[in-house]
Amino acid sequence: MSFSTVTLTRTALESAGYICTREIATVVFLAARTQKPILVEGPAGVGKTELAKAVSRSLDRELIRLQCYEGLDEAKALYEWEYAKQLLYTQIIKDKIVDVIGGAASLSDAVARIADQEDAFFSERFMLPRPLLQAIRSEAPVVLLVDEVDKSDPEFEAFLLEVLSDHQITIPELGTVKAVHIPFVVLTSNSYRDMSDALKRRCIHLYIDYPDAKTELAIVRRKVPGIADGLARQMVAAMTRIRELDLKKIPSISETLDWAHALIALQVETLSPEAVTDTLNFICKHRADGRMVREQARKVANFS
Repeated sequence: MSFSTVTLTRTALESAGYICTREIATVVFLAARTQKPILVEGPAGVGKTELAKAVSRSLDRELIRLQCYEGLDEAKALYEWEYAKQLLYTQIIKDKIVDVIGGAASLSDAVARIADQEDAFFSERFMLPRPLLQAIRSEAPVVLLVDEVDKSDPEFEAFLLEVLSDHQITIPELGTVKAVHIPFVVLTSNSYRDMSDALKRRCIHLYIDYPDAKTELAIVRRKVPGIADGLARQMVAAMTRIRELDLKKIPSISETLDWAHALIALQVETLSPEAVTDTLNFICKHRADGRMVREQARKVANFS
């Protein structure tokens, strides 16, 4: 299914299992039309990564994922030389190396002769592509997910600008590699740190917040088809009340879905304060948060 209109884009994403707002569908549609990356920000667990996966399924494209972390550098994101393979080949053809340096008048002459052959060892034969290079060189259009880009260092963020702006990558030993097809790029951020203005200028910005009750109910129905409608409504209403508490970590849609599966496993048919208390480990990720929700269990379950 194509992204030819905003309405069809929204339908395509929902067919791929992603319930979204018109705003999200509009951003995805415009990204496809303008070939600009999307920078998706928002709390953890609201569906930022899932959006990229849904785009991949909707367009029937391979998803190439680069998981960012502190210390990530170009080599790990772009390519690496297979030094072990280079060494193995060196051992295999060592007799040929003797022929190359045979008759050399001096050590510097021998080194120069070997240097003349370095292209044989620094070629694509010995290159191990990483996600960025895979996306650029792919013979078919792909979706490139740069996940949690805010966890990478500012230096790596600066390196990304060439990929996002010029759709190319410079490899010192091989030169510039231009994209065969411009990938559909989605960058996600949990606001671990602020992204640079240079990166933001190159992207369409999208903020995904906690879903409203109507959207969350639709997501629960889609992702947990076995749940009773009454229990699903009670859960969503309870989660709305929980998010109003002063918690250290507000539960997101991912916690709602985990909670739904837990309640089904316990064969809960109607939400009660006891059911909330018994399943707190699926809702709260901090001890203090769990204590607060436990104290408010009757209110959360709408018993007061």
